[in-house]
Amino acid sequence: MKLHANARTCPNSRALIARRVLEERWSLGSAAEAAGVSVVTARKWVRRCAAGESLEDRSSAPRRVPARTPQGLVEAIAALRRLRMTAVEIAELLGLALSTVSGWLKRIGLGKRSRLEPPEPPNRYERARPGELVHVDIKQLGRIGARGAGHRVVGHRGSQFKRRARGPARGVTRFEYVHVMIDDHSRLAYAEVLDALTADAAIGFLRRALAWFAERGVRVERVMTDNGSAYVSHAHRQALRELGIRHLTTRPYRPRTNGKAERFIQTLLNEWAYARIYASSPERSDQLAGWLERYNYRRPHASLGHQPPATRINNLVGNYS
Repeated sequence: MKLHANARTCPNSRALIARRVLEERWSLGSAAEAAGVSVVTARKWVRRCAAGESLEDRSSAPRRVPARTPQGLVEAIAALRRLRMTAVEIAELLGLALSTVSGWLKRIGLGKRSRLEPPEPPNRYERARPGELVHVDIKQLGRIGARGAGHRVVGHRGSQFKRRARGPARGVTRFEYVHVMIDDHSRLAYAEVLDALTADAAIGFLRRALAWFAERGVRVERVMTDNGSAYVSHAHRQALRELGIRHLTTRPYRPRTNGKAERFIQTLLNEWAYARIYASSPERSDQLAGWLERYNYRRPHASLGHQPPATRINNLVGNYS
């Protein structure tokens, strides 16, 4: 039962009013005054209790709705929806208003045609050892301009400069890019903020990330990326061949294939990029190394038994605190 925020009585207090009047012989006025309600309200609950009726609030819905859509039409709407017809097509076929069809589709849980297909079962996997596979991805971030934080943090776009219709753009906020690499087995992660998402930037990040993992005793064997132009370029593929690393790509339109990188990026955004208001992009970038150190060495990870990623790297266990 959901009581109104200003309700004076609840089922227990209503029963108390009725008991005082019917059993303890209180006057109706005294019982109403003690409960802080009117005599009319007290009389209503006493009458209902004496008749053996429920002391719960009654529904305010009408008992009859003459204009309600017949159940047969509702079933027809659902059946046509399962044939993947749009709401407009269903409304035209059944001679109903589009608002009526849309409302019923939403009520029966078929407002989106994607609901017609059973959800894909989760395909959870984990490589057997560190370095067997790492996931690489890029996330675009709005650069923090001279006017401060952007709409994601402050809720408006007043900090962004407008691009001129003619002539060179001046003062435009533009973007920067977070390149990430995360180990499939241990979830040990490395990230950098770069000015570009070109093949050269991706190759430079790849070499520095591999060196960072090598310093921690992790030799990378395979790299998984999406099908972005930087990753499928000849230069990037040649760099992987020179490093002796096998390149895997995700299935088209299936970002979940690179799910560990996607999930890490969400954590990165929530706990670093948008965790607080930064005065500038360099200030935000400077905080990344400290956040990564916490993520790798101290932050509990649910999929690792609430232990940080470093506990899965043998030579890093001693450094964990």
